[in-house]
Amino acid sequence: MIVEATGLRKAYGSTAVLDGIDLEVAEGSVFALLGPNGAGKTTTVRILSTLSRPDGGRLRVAGFDVVREPAKVRGVISVTGQYAAVDAEQTGRENLVMVGRLMHLGRSGAKARAGELLERFDLVDAADRRVKTYSGGMRRRLDLAMSLVASPKVIFLDEPTTGLDPAGRTTTWDAIRDLARTGTTIFLTTQYLEEADRLADRIMVLAGGKVAAHGTADDLKARVGGHRLELRFTSAAALDASTARLGGFADHERLLLSVPSDGTAAHLHAVLDDLRAAAVVPTRVSSHRPTLDDVFLALTAREGVPA
Repeated sequence: MIVEATGLRKAYGSTAVLDGIDLEVAEGSVFALLGPNGAGKTTTVRILSTLSRPDGGRLRVAGFDVVREPAKVRGVISVTGQYAAVDAEQTGRENLVMVGRLMHLGRSGAKARAGELLERFDLVDAADRRVKTYSGGMRRRLDLAMSLVASPKVIFLDEPTTGLDPAGRTTTWDAIRDLARTGTTIFLTTQYLEEADRLADRIMVLAGGKVAAHGTADDLKARVGGHRLELRFTSAAALDASTARLGGFADHERLLLSVPSDGTAAHLHAVLDDLRAAAVVPTRVSSHRPTLDDVFLALTAREGVPA
């Protein structure tokens, strides 16, 4: 495993932000850390990237001890925060060359590496424009390119699509997928469940300072059951009558009943026949597979953490 944490603990005053977290990230994979605000996602990244010290635990990145060998850890990682760390007054090319010179690549080496990364992140046409003219998605792609100048083994991405519009988010996802295809290990924190679902090989959910769940997206979805039927009604009385008949979870605010299902047409017909016998007719019925939203809500509710 290229990133490992055992018994990671961190508290601020009397508040335990991380309370015995264990995690493992395989080399060349995309690992997503999910959780509500205040769950400790950014704190975890700051500790693993040597920007903050843990209160306890054993931590290793690329074989180096995070606490005892921080300089060696910094030599094999890159960190991209929630906001693009680019110089808006310079061009995209100038930003990349500057980082290359700081990484001691030399003048020609820095220029060559900048050219490679501009092409890789589809920024060639904008290479010599000032970054202040870039869209949010372009700035984020440039930020990712800058994090790759030194070819790090592990990239920590802390909520990389925060503040981007849907188009910018999609282009950033494409860039992250491209990184993963090259074998770079990506440690991703996000509040966008779709982002984790689309990008991550494995996902961990933090809640209440502890690991609430971990596994593949399919593993986590299986924890909240299979398919479900959603039935909408026009009145609270109809909703209550249907809930008494079928069970399930009633959302009185939206007049919606969610019922576990095996996803077959036979079960759908049986539910509707049962409601007809009770003289209750829903206005709309839809079938759904569980999503990461369902997982997230179920897990955070179980831990008593507001999502």
